[in-house]
Amino acid sequence: MKLRDMFRLDGKVALITGGGRGIGKFIATGLAEAGADMIIASRQMENLETTAREMEEAFNVKVFPVKCDMSKEEEIEEMANVAAEEFPRIDILINNAGITWGAPTLEFPLDRWDYLFNVNVRGVWILTRKIANIMKEQGGGNIINISSIMGFRGWEETYPAVAYNSTKAAINVLTMNLAVKLAPHNIRVNAIAPGFFRTDIMAFIETPEFKDAYDDMINSIPLRRVGDIDDIKGVAVFLASDASAYMTGHILVNDGGYLAK
Repeated sequence: MKLRDMFRLDGKVALITGGGRGIGKFIATGLAEAGADMIIASRQMENLETTAREMEEAFNVKVFPVKCDMSKEEEIEEMANVAAEEFPRIDILINNAGITWGAPTLEFPLDRWDYLFNVNVRGVWILTRKIANIMKEQGGGNIINISSIMGFRGWEETYPAVAYNSTKAAINVLTMNLAVKLAPHNIRVNAIAPGFFRTDIMAFIETPEFKDAYDDMINSIPLRRVGDIDDIKGVAVFLASDASAYMTGHILVNDGGYLAK
């Protein structure tokens, strides 16, 4: 296979949660640019419909939006069923949807802890199990979980997100376990652990009110900048394509050198 062809996704179908904005939209754009059709899902249908129109017009692929709350098992099951009905196969699953919540560690509300684990871990497991069974029947597939650099280390109380960090650590171990368990079915499982990226959720930190925090963040990154769309869409296409055919069980850190420092 020629190198350029190894990165092509023509004829492939991807399901991307949280695909209407942020990193999920960045990844969806990369996969569409590489030729993949896809289902994009999130709670906000307006974002999904806008993203679907943009990608269909730009890349001449089919993009099907589905509303889904990853904290609700019935909606996850329905999304998976709709995806299977809309497309003859699902080659790539991107588990990107996730939430965060901040509170002082020793006062962290239990209901918020449970909610984060329901969305970031339990929802990922429910959907992955469903799609992995489809992939098993069709002869293989590719699962990419979106983790975070937050899942690799402890943080000071200035970043009060003990539950979020713990969910991402769980995703890292789930990725490695599923890679081993699903390999006999020709299903690869990897993860991307992004650092700080320029998304609408992060926009607040670039305001004058948070200038000191922004400067501290930039100074903590060896490349001295946050990530943007081009910094992750290529990584996602690499893991989704035959270019990474011998990789499974890997958590690919994409953080401008933050963890190395």
